[in-house]
Amino acid sequence: MHPITIIGSGLAGYTVARELRKLDKQTPLRIITADDGHFYSKPMLSNAFAQQKTPDILVATTVDKMAEQLNAEILTHTVVTQLAPQAHQVTVAEKRLPYSQLVLAWGAEPIRLPLAGNAADKVLSINNLVDYRHFRTLLAQGAKSIVILGAGLIGCEFANDLQPAGVAVTVIDLATHPLGRLVPTVVGETLQQALQDLGVTWQLGKTVKSIDAVGNRYRLILSDDSQLETDLVLSAIGLRPHTDLASSAGLLIDRGVVVDRYLKTNAENIYALGDCAQVEGLILPYVMPLMNAARALAKTLAGEPTMVTYPAMPVVVKTPAYPIVVSPPAIGLQGEWEIQVDGRNVRALFYTPQRQLGGFVLTGVWVEEKMKWTKEAPAVLS
Repeated sequence: MHPITIIGSGLAGYTVARELRKLDKQTPLRIITADDGHFYSKPMLSNAFAQQKTPDILVATTVDKMAEQLNAEILTHTVVTQLAPQAHQVTVAEKRLPYSQLVLAWGAEPIRLPLAGNAADKVLSINNLVDYRHFRTLLAQGAKSIVILGAGLIGCEFANDLQPAGVAVTVIDLATHPLGRLVPTVVGETLQQALQDLGVTWQLGKTVKSIDAVGNRYRLILSDDSQLETDLVLSAIGLRPHTDLASSAGLLIDRGVVVDRYLKTNAENIYALGDCAQVEGLILPYVMPLMNAARALAKTLAGEPTMVTYPAMPVVVKTPAYPIVVSPPAIGLQGEWEIQVDGRNVRALFYTPQRQLGGFVLTGVWVEEKMKWTKEAPAVLS
């Protein structure tokens, strides 16, 4: 019997494998990964520095242990170069490997800005443990300042993690306030002030035009022609789902790999989940959607076809200087925010014209109300 094959050893790939093994102990299982295959929690990368968690500490389970626990063959440092859906094969190093069912859990890649300058290729991205290990090495070599491109969730988390630990942080974003796509203005502005109180410097309403090396440092020219120098530049402007390999194999692609509610692509016995998958038009690069998808897909792989459902899934923003919980309203949902402010504490509830709760944002002491409002919020995908 050909093995069930999972491409990717991140949280999506390994969670599917673990959930599958709860249901099926014996079906051959193969996991193919381009990295070392050690299991770690990717969301912890953006708040590990202040907690003094080294890359080695972040490894929860080694690849050998994972192979043992999952009764699986794990091929590390192995790149899949071709999918052959009709033949039920994948190609690695010019060798074709057969599969019975295939799971695409290969994630997404950082979006790269089209920057001018001789150091544009030196902009860092942290999308895995290898990236983070390199980043920590640079910090250990004496980097004392960093520019973060992007004031979204990850950019703010890194800013809150690095500034108190002694790294001077500047955040640049075209938006007028942090978390511009997720929260009302008052929340973004209060987060901005809280991080500014830590020492974070903001350059909002601006973009970067060029990055040049100046000795061991970098000089950035911004859209208003102002300049600043820094030791490191980190891009945190978002991710783009990996789709090239799927597209060349004839799989349906939109913003991600298109799947149905069973997480099935348009090719027989090929499924996708996690950061690379687009489910009912949704790409949700968060832990809770991934976990729900993995549990559903494991049942399907084990012979019990199961549709994925997404309840309300609030996101906890890891900014201890200003705790935030966000359950954003669906894109295009009609309604308005009703906002209550008490000092730095904000409770923002999004109501439709029919007075139905469509989403919420809680900050400060009101994050303790997360469960209360989660119960009232609508399912993302019922």
